[in-house]
Amino acid sequence: MIRQFELVERVRAYDPDANEQALNRAYVFAMKAHGSQLRASGDPYFSHPLEVAGILTRYRLDSASIITALLHDTVEDTTATLDEIRDLFGDEVMRLVDGVTKLSRIEILSEKNRQAENFRKLVLAMSEDIRVLIVKLADRLHNMRTLHHMSSEAKRRAIALETMEIYAPLAERIGMHEMQNELEETAFSQLNSEARDSIVKRLNFLRSQDGNVVSRVIEALVQALKTGSVRADIAGREKTPYSIWNKMQRKNIGFEQLSDIIAFRIVVNSVEDCYRALGIIHNAYPVVPGRFKDYISTPKPNGYRSIHTGVIGPERHRIEIQIRTRDFHEIADNGVAAHWQFKQGADKTDGRKYLWLRELLDILEHAAGPEEFLEHTKLAMFQDQVFCFTPKGDLINLPAMATPVDFAYAVHSEIGDTCVGAKINGRIMPLRTALQNGDQVEILTSRMQTPSPVWESFVVTARARERIRRYVRAKRFEEYVELGQAIIDKAFAEAELELTAKGLKGVLKILKADTVDDVRARVGNGVFTARQVIEAVYPAMKSHSSDGNVVAHGRPGVAHGNKEKGIAIKGLTPGMAVHCGGCCHPLPGDRIVGLITTGKGVTIHTIDCETLRQFDDDPERWLDLAWEGAGDFADLCVGRIAVTVANELGSLGNLSTVIARNDGNINNLNITNRSTDFFDMVIDIQVRDVRHLTDIIAALRATSAINAVERTRG
Repeated sequence: MIRQFELVERVRAYDPDANEQALNRAYVFAMKAHGSQLRASGDPYFSHPLEVAGILTRYRLDSASIITALLHDTVEDTTATLDEIRDLFGDEVMRLVDGVTKLSRIEILSEKNRQAENFRKLVLAMSEDIRVLIVKLADRLHNMRTLHHMSSEAKRRAIALETMEIYAPLAERIGMHEMQNELEETAFSQLNSEARDSIVKRLNFLRSQDGNVVSRVIEALVQALKTGSVRADIAGREKTPYSIWNKMQRKNIGFEQLSDIIAFRIVVNSVEDCYRALGIIHNAYPVVPGRFKDYISTPKPNGYRSIHTGVIGPERHRIEIQIRTRDFHEIADNGVAAHWQFKQGADKTDGRKYLWLRELLDILEHAAGPEEFLEHTKLAMFQDQVFCFTPKGDLINLPAMATPVDFAYAVHSEIGDTCVGAKINGRIMPLRTALQNGDQVEILTSRMQTPSPVWESFVVTARARERIRRYVRAKRFEEYVELGQAIIDKAFAEAELELTAKGLKGVLKILKADTVDDVRARVGNGVFTARQVIEAVYPAMKSHSSDGNVVAHGRPGVAHGNKEKGIAIKGLTPGMAVHCGGCCHPLPGDRIVGLITTGKGVTIHTIDCETLRQFDDDPERWLDLAWEGAGDFADLCVGRIAVTVANELGSLGNLSTVIARNDGNINNLNITNRSTDFFDMVIDIQVRDVRHLTDIIAALRATSAINAVERTRG
């Protein structure tokens, strides 16, 4: 464990003006606050914040960050308060501690949702001060180093997966590749230890076979550069097991097919020397096509600058070479921490100056929920980069496999929304075309165009996907409102009740809705039925409702004997209460039986209803029934169908139109499953008889927007 004076000396070694008293005070405060608390390893808990602070001294962070590291768990895990921290260490440290403090558990049902909500808070905190993220990454790094002490394998895997999906990409985003590599490696060893062990064994075997091949290659490169009078430091660095495994998975190749397990880094004094060294290397060795990337002229979003090239090098080894200046080399490993300035102003620490963070904040503002935000965030962080140009020569940085639609949204949201086509290098190409490095892209637009739901299946940027989903949600909401209004109007008209906007506004709290349109949309979406709306507006109607289709009050269904108020059935005793079974939805034309239930009367079932099997041993409860005058009924019954509808604009409107044209009326609709391409739904339709329902099903099957439709009993 680092001793107090050692920590202070580490900070003073790179920052002579560091606040030594504040550092000592923070050390003692944290040690007393954590007291006798222990970690899973059995070590004093104070060792954790102390090690986090030690990690940050490696990156030469300012005093406020080091103090924050020492205090970051005190508010969450001890009796210390933010007010105490403000009084002792000032507002700056208090704000940083508040941002980095482990997020309190929130009452959300799913673990995934909790994780998404916590990450949402982290994004908001680090947008105010990027140091929050750096301290949080150091916190996670030390937790990963000690993860093996945790006894629960499930918890270890969950933490490792979160590290791989969130924290390692965040480290990459701010250019801290050294920290990224260690986070990935420790997570990889937990998530796929067999694959990691296999790669490590192969690397050890290669080292034993090749002997000192790395030193021989370095010596040959040094001699080549000397002939061009370029002074350089050259080192060979082996790729990590995770990066090797990831490349094998991404390119679907075996270990033997990898040619760049070791990358040789040439570090020179100036940018001019970078390009001189590149010319010398290309002149001395054959170039591998497609392996050249110039990140000096077009840096990565995280500030990474270097030249990458592949050559058939000394002894005919196919090698990767990276050429950079000393400053670029420091940034390549330590990212934003590499050019940290002590006593820097607020503009230096403001996370919002990072483009990717601004995009995350925009997504955060408009995402439908925390889980969707987390999905978009992973999209925004994971992919490699391609560089494309507008017709005016402006550089647009996109993830690998990005399409013209992604490009359009990267230029401007309005251009993405109105995109109708694209020219890539002067040729009109499909919108799903994957862009390549150096492509010039011209977006063709039309004011009449709107985002297509189909785009979501091929876009790769979080910005594009979020904008498309936002539009589709709004359009779908409009359709649900229209459909719900029609269902409500019909229900109120049949019940001979007045429907007013004022009446609906008065029951918003009862229906737990914010607006009248929310009520209409939920009825259209099948969240609740029009009958529930009627009962909310007219509470007295509740006494006339029941679980089945009871017809004693003139509702659609079955009744005994009187054709003006219901449908006659042979075999019933006069005065019996009658219900249609909700399990099978019998219709005139079906073969039916009655099941007597004490206190409820007779429930009508189709002869093949699964429910009847439960009463095989109670023959005295069965009634042999039949529809009287089948096929010519004035009243309507309810039939149920299962429908699969294409997820396209207007598809719900087409469905309701077809049903209405065939004299059917939607009584209830419930969406049971959603996917990118289709909706599965169950619809209750008021029909005259089986033939009427069969005609509607046939009409729906002839509609292009309907993928499948059948009568259902459940």
